[in-house]
Amino acid sequence: MKPSHPNKHPKISTFVPSINWANNYSEEDLGSDIFSGIITALLFIPQAMAYAMLAGLPVQIGLYASLLPPAIYALFGTSKVLSVGPVSIAAIMVASAISAPHIQSLGSPIESAIILAFEGGLVLLIMAIFRMGGLVNFISHPVLSGFTSAAAVLIILSQLPNLLGISSPLDCSLNMNCYIDYASGINQSTLTIGLFSLAFILFMGAPLVTLLKKISVNESIISAISKAAPLLAIIITTIIVSTLNLASQSNVSIVGEIPSGLPDLNLSFLTSSTDLWRELLPSAIFISLIAYIESVAIAKVVANLTRHKINPNQELIALGFANFGSALSGGMPVAGGFSRTMVNYSAGAKTQLATLFTVVVLCISILFFSTWFSEIPKAALASIILVAIFPLIKLKELITIWRIDISDGISLLLTFIGVLILGIEQGIALGVIVTIINYLRRASRPHIAIVGRIKNTEQYRNIARHKVETWDDLIIIRIDENITFSNNAYISDFIEQQVILNTPKHLVLLFSSVSHLDISAIHLLENLIPNLKDKGVVLSLAEVKGPVMDILNKTELVKQLSPGKIYFNISDAIADLT
Repeated sequence: MKPSHPNKHPKISTFVPSINWANNYSEEDLGSDIFSGIITALLFIPQAMAYAMLAGLPVQIGLYASLLPPAIYALFGTSKVLSVGPVSIAAIMVASAISAPHIQSLGSPIESAIILAFEGGLVLLIMAIFRMGGLVNFISHPVLSGFTSAAAVLIILSQLPNLLGISSPLDCSLNMNCYIDYASGINQSTLTIGLFSLAFILFMGAPLVTLLKKISVNESIISAISKAAPLLAIIITTIIVSTLNLASQSNVSIVGEIPSGLPDLNLSFLTSSTDLWRELLPSAIFISLIAYIESVAIAKVVANLTRHKINPNQELIALGFANFGSALSGGMPVAGGFSRTMVNYSAGAKTQLATLFTVVVLCISILFFSTWFSEIPKAALASIILVAIFPLIKLKELITIWRIDISDGISLLLTFIGVLILGIEQGIALGVIVTIINYLRRASRPHIAIVGRIKNTEQYRNIARHKVETWDDLIIIRIDENITFSNNAYISDFIEQQVILNTPKHLVLLFSSVSHLDISAIHLLENLIPNLKDKGVVLSLAEVKGPVMDILNKTELVKQLSPGKIYFNISDAIADLT
C-alpha cells in the first residue's frame, strides 16, 4: 500500500479535493476503480443518449455532456463515487424550457440547452461564493417528492409516443376520438422492440440477480451483468433493426446519424441573443437548484455507506464548474445521477479515478463506434428511461406523509398537481409558497403545555399526557417555541385563558424551549406583568437560556418582574413558591 503523505497545501486541497485522494492513492484500489469505471460507462452510454432524447435534443448532446463534466467533478467534488452527467429530472426541465414558443423563436434547442448549462453553473458558483447552500432547504422534502413524482409522470407521458411509434397527441385535449385515432396508428414493430427492451431490462434486474445468486455466481460478475442490461438491450435491438432493415421497411424510428469525434470546445454561445439569455435565466435557476439538491442528497447517501464526509459548499463549486464544462463542450445541464452513482459504488469504486476511467471509455466509444449508434431504435432508449423513471413515482410516500402530517401531505399534493397543470417552475414555486405558509401557521400557533411534576422525581411533563402532581396556587406554563411577533397574540390569549380557569397566585413561564425573543415578545411580557398583577397573579420565569437572558438584561423587564423572579430551574421556583 502506498504510504500516506501529509498535504503540504491544505488550502489548495480544500478547493481541489482530488489532491487528497491522489496523494494517498493505493495501488490496491486501482483494479476496483478500473472495473467500476468500465461498468459505469456501460450504463452511461445509453443513459446519456436517452436523456438527451428526453430533453428534446440530439443524442450526441447527452454524450458530450458525459465527457468534460464528470472529469471536472472528479477534480473538484467531495464525493468519492458520485457520477455526474445528464439526468432525467434535469432533462425534463430542459425540455420544458427549450420547447416554449418564445424560447424557440430566439434560438435553437441546442443553443438554449448550452446556455442553460452555463447559466446554471453560474448560479451554483454565485451560491458557493456567498455560501448559500442552505437556501435549498426552502425546498422541503414533500415539495421535492411531489415535484419528482410529477416530473416522472411527465417523463413517462413524453416517452409513450417513442415506445408506441406514434406522434404525441398534444392537440387532442379532451377529445377521446382523437386519442383513439392516435392509438390506431401504433407502429407494431416499434411497440414490439419497446416491449422487448422493457422485458429484457426488467428480467436482467432482480429476477436474473436472484437466479445467479442461487447458482453461486460471483457478486462482482452478477453486478456487471445486471448493470449492463440497458447497453445489452440497445445492442440486441440495434442488431435486429439493422439486420431486418426495419427503419425503412417498417418505419421504425432510429437515432440517425451522429457526428463522429469528440466535441469542439468553444464559447460561441456567449454571443447569443441577450434576450435568449434573459428568458432562460429563471429556468436555469430552477434547474440548478434541483440538480444541486438531488446531487447532494445522492452524495450523502453514498457518503454514509463509505463513511466519508460531503462538503455542501464545495459541491456547489464542483457542480458549477461541471456545468461550465458541459456548456464549453456543447452539452446540456448536468447533475449527479442516482442509478449511475449506485452502479459506480456497487461495482467497487474507491475514488473519483473510476470516473476518469469512465470518461476514457466514453471517449473511445465516441471516437471509434459513433457510427454504430445511428441504428439505435428510439423505442429502446424510451424503455431505458421508463425503467429508470417508474420508481420515482412515490405514491406510497404520499400516503405515509399524509398520515404523519396533513400539512406536508397538502404541500406534496399541490406541488404534484401544480407541476402537472401549471408547469415545472410554477409547480415548485407553488409548493415552496405552501410550505412557507404552513411553517408560518405552525409558528403562529406553537405548542404550549401546562406542566406538573412526576411524583418522586424532578421530571416535569404535560398534565394532559402524564399523571403528575400540580399546585393550587401555582401554574407552570411551558412554551415550546421562540416567542416572536407571529405568535405573541396566541401565547397571550392562552395565558389569559389559563389564569381565568385556574385563578393561581403565581404563574411561572418555563422557558426551557425558548431560544429567542424579538421586540414584540418583550412588549408582550411588559404588558403581561401589570395585567397579571391586577388579577393578583405574580409572574416569574424559569430556566431562561443564556441568549434570552442577554436580551432581557438589555431591558427593564427584570426589574418590572418584582416581586416575581427569574429562577435557574423549575425545582427552585416550586420550592420558593409552594
